[in-house]
Amino acid sequence: MYKTILIFITLLFSSLFANSTPNPVDSVLTKASVSTKDSVLTKDSVSSTLSTSNDSTLTFVGVGDIMMGLNYPDESPVLPPEDGALIFADVKSILQDATLTIGNLEGVLLDLGGTPKRCSNPKLCYAFRMPERYVNHLVDAGFDLLSVANNHSGDFGPTGRETSQEVLKKAGLGFAGFEGMSEKYYLEKDGIRYGFTAFSVNNGTLRVTDAAKAKQVISDLRDSSDIVIVSMHIGAEGKKFNRITRKTEHFVGENRGNPYAFARLAIDAGADIVFGHGPHVARAIDLYKGKFIAYSLGNFATSTSVNITGVSGYAPIIKIKTNKNGDFLEGQIYSAIQQGPDGARRPLLDTTGACISEIKKLTEKDIPEAKIVIEKDGKIVLKQ
Repeated sequence: MYKTILIFITLLFSSLFANSTPNPVDSVLTKASVSTKDSVLTKDSVSSTLSTSNDSTLTFVGVGDIMMGLNYPDESPVLPPEDGALIFADVKSILQDATLTIGNLEGVLLDLGGTPKRCSNPKLCYAFRMPERYVNHLVDAGFDLLSVANNHSGDFGPTGRETSQEVLKKAGLGFAGFEGMSEKYYLEKDGIRYGFTAFSVNNGTLRVTDAAKAKQVISDLRDSSDIVIVSMHIGAEGKKFNRITRKTEHFVGENRGNPYAFARLAIDAGADIVFGHGPHVARAIDLYKGKFIAYSLGNFATSTSVNITGVSGYAPIIKIKTNKNGDFLEGQIYSAIQQGPDGARRPLLDTTGACISEIKKLTEKDIPEAKIVIEKDGKIVLKQ
């Protein structure tokens, strides 16, 4: 009798002790544990231990508009030195040091042909066509995801859009933003599933002015991804439009959307990160529900044609860290400018910190309630 009771007590204490020291492998649920493609692990189903594990930090780099050179008109192309091999040389180490690096491809990748767009006012009209081989510069620099939703991705009609997609696919680069063609993109890396989409104000792209469609696309990504990244090409253009007004913006008679409202719509629908561009100048940054927003990252690589004097030549690089729930942890602004001492029109690291000062000033003016602080060295920290 006593022997039976002793055995029972021993087993009871053994069970309690075992439960108090869980296997660290079993305590973390990862996407690798899902056996079929149809079984989608959503963010909410990930064990909370992920956010406190040693490998729980994800790093994202975002930049603005990329236009690497012009092979149009055919008879007078304007291409950069060494056929563009130096475009990203000065900033490559930063672009490559991230889980994912995202930018906006401002124009099409197309060697010949296409139907150039017609403009009522040629002074306000540019047609951006880059050589197809220049996709290799993007790969070499470390880009993973590219927005094709902007006002230049349709510059050469269906041929330009279709060829750009073919070239990007062949190079292994992710892209999104063409309505009905490439609205969403999924990428799985190290057991994390990323969803990416992009919006602009132009026909042929997913539009920031179509709230219902935007919510649907982002919500679909949310249901099938751990981290959702949204790109928005939005807002009026030029040095006079560097401020966040929280209102709908117009430019040359066109509705250019409300960046403040759209970023919040995107996050409410499921976005974890929102990278903006379009105004050709840097704007403020923000946090909403713990998710990071850059309202405009300006011009990044502009080899020719577009004015890049003063603040138009600022080429900020923003690197942010999140946990595996997509919540912002910290970030860093790297200052680059496109006017080098040799007259180079490419992003060059800037020791004066011009981009940092500009984004810091604008954030403090336009989003004073933002729960982040930009330090003088460009570090972005949560406000205490």
